[in-house]
Amino acid sequence: MSSKQKTADYPAGFLDKTIRGDSRFLSRLIVRQLKFSPMSSRRQLFRVLAVGFLLLTAHWSLLTIQAQTPEPADTVRIDTDLVNLSVSVFSRHSSVLKSALEQKDFAVFENGEPQAIQFFASAETPFDLVLLLDLSGSTANKIKLIRTSAKRFVDAVRPGDRIAILTFTEDVELVSRLTLDHEALKTSIDHIEKPRGGTKFWDALRFVLEHIVNQSRAEGRRRAVVVMTDGVDNALPDVFGDGSVTTFAELIEIVRRSDTVVLPIYLDTVKEGRHHGTPLSAYAQAQQQLSELANESGNTVYQARKVEDLNGVYAQVIRDLSTVYSIGYRPANRVRDGSWRAVAVQLIGRPDLVARARRGYYAK
Repeated sequence: MSSKQKTADYPAGFLDKTIRGDSRFLSRLIVRQLKFSPMSSRRQLFRVLAVGFLLLTAHWSLLTIQAQTPEPADTVRIDTDLVNLSVSVFSRHSSVLKSALEQKDFAVFENGEPQAIQFFASAETPFDLVLLLDLSGSTANKIKLIRTSAKRFVDAVRPGDRIAILTFTEDVELVSRLTLDHEALKTSIDHIEKPRGGTKFWDALRFVLEHIVNQSRAEGRRRAVVVMTDGVDNALPDVFGDGSVTTFAELIEIVRRSDTVVLPIYLDTVKEGRHHGTPLSAYAQAQQQLSELANESGNTVYQARKVEDLNGVYAQVIRDLSTVYSIGYRPANRVRDGSWRAVAVQLIGRPDLVARARRGYYAK
């Protein structure tokens, strides 16, 4: 793969593809086709052929997905039995700078038993970041601010970090696939438009975890999903409109099995949402669910009282991601009985810091 990627060069219009993860789950991926200046007939033919090839590839991939039974991402396999952990390190005092840590600073326990660390990557290792933006409800009227804050998110990441951007309401829209070309990303952000429809948050996050981060997983790159949302899915009780096909219990299980870091940013839309009839109970439940998602991934929920606060929150997320470490260990218990193994990560001799990681895995 080249050191510099660009977003796909599509002709004008939209390509609407349906991606199925299993017989019950349905996510619609609408790939935004950017508008370009007139081109020669030869270039037009080339682009038509290129799009045709992409469609055939997507169709073949869809058949492959349907024909295979997916295995959990964190399953311990015979050929690679390392358990991989993404460990976030936070300072108990936000004003204190966190110095770089080494392998000797960490201790890993499985079901209470100490484990030998076999793999360690420092925080300087590049990340693949997926920015997932909820454009439903009141945020739909603040697209300009959302574009501006998204560009600042792009500016805040390191040069070696690849970024993908998606938005969602009742559908998922791919603004840009994973790329190192941050200037092209900002151009794509300019094409984010005011959406319509309800909110299918659970389907959207599931889609990202099961499809978008596959490239990162195959290339062995660290990955994280930063999702900006109020957490209210139309599937919640007393919320008007059609909700996600995915249940929250299923989403939690997917996050639990994933080795992708999920960082929720809670955007407070209670005041605006009340005008649309969304009950306070739905917001309370949504906030609790965001906390559960963050806990499963070993993180906390970031808070944005209004869209204008996103600039500072994004900067904090990037700072915290700079202190995420990748740790791998080979379990002392080699029995693959499908049982849940509880995992805990501790820091040695650093009472000023706290380590967070996913809470376990299924040994299969």
